[in-house]
Amino acid sequence: MKIKRVLTAFLALTMTAAVMTGCQSSDSSTSSGNSSNGSSQTSSEDSSSESTASLSGTVATNGSTSMEEVIGALSEQFMADNSGVKVTYDPTGSGTGIEAVKTGSCDIGLSSRALKDEETQAGLKGTTVALDGIAIIVNENSKIEDLSVDQIAKIFTGEVTDWSEVGGDAGTIACIGREAGSGTRDGFESITDTEDKCKLSQELTSTGAVIEGVKNNTGAIGYASLSAVEKAEGVKAITVEGVACTEETVKDGSYKIQRPFVLVTKDGTELSEAAQAFYDFALSADAEALITAAGAVPPAK
Repeated sequence: MKIKRVLTAFLALTMTAAVMTGCQSSDSSTSSGNSSNGSSQTSSEDSSSESTASLSGTVATNGSTSMEEVIGALSEQFMADNSGVKVTYDPTGSGTGIEAVKTGSCDIGLSSRALKDEETQAGLKGTTVALDGIAIIVNENSKIEDLSVDQIAKIFTGEVTDWSEVGGDAGTIACIGREAGSGTRDGFESITDTEDKCKLSQELTSTGAVIEGVKNNTGAIGYASLSAVEKAEGVKAITVEGVACTEETVKDGSYKIQRPFVLVTKDGTELSEAAQAFYDFALSADAEALITAAGAVPPAK
């Protein structure tokens, strides 16, 4: 009887110990689980915070008026994708935009011509974002449909002064062009070999003004960006040596009067995070459709 009481007491102690051990294990497991879940939740929240972090700030661009359609399309999409960023555009002309990069008054300059040796030697870097044909335009009522590069050069330098000399109706030719420092003018004159030789009836400060001038003068001829001419009324783009100014002929090089659209930065100087992101976007494959829709031609990769 005594032995039976001892065995019963021993069994009771053993069961109590097992229950206590189980509770401690459960508590430890629960504690561990809570700790693990908390760590996982914190990590997830941090990751989510990082992934939703957006850019902010202003990106200042300055320069070519011919690049208005392209830079507008790129800016609009970039700002839609990055609501905290504002991209500004000051259409001052290529020369002024290049100078603004030199002085640091803008983030990215816009030039509708390649940089000159003295500009790259001064520490500037040019990157082609698009190609643009320089369309030769006449009044929509002109009989002129095609001219050679040589004929265009002779017209703008005053060697040919009457339309009858190149197959048109008799009448004095009025040459309308851009102001000194314009990328469009620089591109046109370098291609036609007419630098410092052009004799202009009107020297205007924007692509739109040139188009309007030709529209309002039946005897006028001018030059303007393909992207601007495609949407213009009252003028027509003639062919040059039988080749029309189109996206395809600019890209394959068969249209002779063309130039690059260039993003200008200061070599060795870091852009702000927002400006760098916009610069990268403008040069990415995602931007090609926007550039095409704006009337320019994405450069061959």
